[in-house]
Amino acid sequence: MSADDSVCVKALVSGQVQGVGYRWSTEQRALAAGLTGHAFNLPDGRVEVLLCGAPRAVKEVVQWLHQGPEHAHVSDVAVRDLVPPTWPQAFRTG
Repeated sequence: MSADDSVCVKALVSGQVQGVGYRWSTEQRALAAGLTGHAFNLPDGRVEVLLCGAPRAVKEVVQWLHQGPEHAHVSDVAVRDLVPPTWPQAFRTG
């Protein structure tokens, strides 16, 4: 899939989303959907998620972000479209 066929979104996820497996679970969902991007903890307690790939797959993972893994308590997911300067080739956590 080329960047021309792909979309990219950045999501900022708030709530109890650090220390509960949120980034790992997001990575597993993204990889299963064939997406690239990242999931990073932010100093303010949120998780930043970048998802790039097929529009339908991105939409499905974004919907899952609102729930997250079993021990997460998501209070808000702010999503915006993004055109990254370079498209990620893999999915990573940090």
